[in-house]
Amino acid sequence: MSASALVIGGTGPTGPPIALGLRARGYRVTLLHSGRHEVPEVSEEAGFRHLHGDAFSAEGLRAALGETETFDVVVAAYGRLRAVADVLAGRIGRILSIGGVPVYRGFFDPAVHHPPGLPIPTREDAELATEAEDGKSYRIGRTEQLLFDKHPTATHFRYPYVYGPRQLAPREWCVVRRILDRRPFIVLPDGGLAIIPYGYVDNLAHALLLAVDQPEASMGEVFNCGDDEKLTIRQVVEIITDELGHDWELVNMPAELAIPARPLMQSQQGTHRYIDTTRLRDRLGYRDVVPARQAVRLAARWLVEHPPARGGYEESALQDPFDYAAEDRLVTWWRAAIANPPDLGYAELPGYGKSYAGPGTRHVRATTRI
Repeated sequence: MSASALVIGGTGPTGPPIALGLRARGYRVTLLHSGRHEVPEVSEEAGFRHLHGDAFSAEGLRAALGETETFDVVVAAYGRLRAVADVLAGRIGRILSIGGVPVYRGFFDPAVHHPPGLPIPTREDAELATEAEDGKSYRIGRTEQLLFDKHPTATHFRYPYVYGPRQLAPREWCVVRRILDRRPFIVLPDGGLAIIPYGYVDNLAHALLLAVDQPEASMGEVFNCGDDEKLTIRQVVEIITDELGHDWELVNMPAELAIPARPLMQSQQGTHRYIDTTRLRDRLGYRDVVPARQAVRLAARWLVEHPPARGGYEESALQDPFDYAAEDRLVTWWRAAIANPPDLGYAELPGYGKSYAGPGTRHVRATTRI
């Protein structure tokens, strides 16, 4: 008889590619989820067994799973991980669980570091959040500890922000909707140069499945996940702009003034959050199955074909009011503020250093002596 796998979740962003990948590896796959959402690719009609229940409580999990059923592999992609770890103790071969990179100290509040900002790159052994500094991040880390206490051979994945089909807080919608509404500009904070950790759904699923294939290399380990190429906010906006063929202005202003760009920044400060994925690449041989630049295009097209409801859950989760009148007033004020800079009176403009040879260089013909 083939091995059995339980996917707790399975109908969210990365669940379907994980479930499909497990079946392709010969597993009999069961999905345990709330039953509120169904995805055709992993439906019962497609050959997947479904259990419906509450994955956020031990009682709900026991009611859905019964007291005796066992599994060779469990993927905990949804629910309360502490309850999952307790209920499945002694009943499974191994567990692969999904958490998040907000576990790191300063992820939500870079000002806890001095100067502000996460270490670059942020590796798996970076400082974790303390309870006093950030209770939410601390609880994420505490859950990881409790998981390994119950399941020492677990493999845990720290997901970045997820993008792609079925995402309930789709970053790209902040750009796509403005393009669909034919906006003449979009506001970028600090030139849109900040790097924020993201992973495309198929890439994150691929990372987890590599650990399924390589138990000896992955058991007892924690892995950061994310696309190989780390795109800036501006690069994401420009890729979507090109994909959807829109002509507009990218308006640059300081992050503290760029109020409409807050949903893209996802932080009060424009510091980088560069999450290192070297361990995943070196130990499990991870490489993106969908390059990040192509993935952003796919995500944008998916949103065009499956647009979130105006004023619905996704826009509420993004906290983007799409208040174009307010954006117009801000940009009108900003353009006026920078329209007439003072004459600074430089006798000679500052340069970029003698080693610089890019745009704006004052070329000096060098003489060569032989």
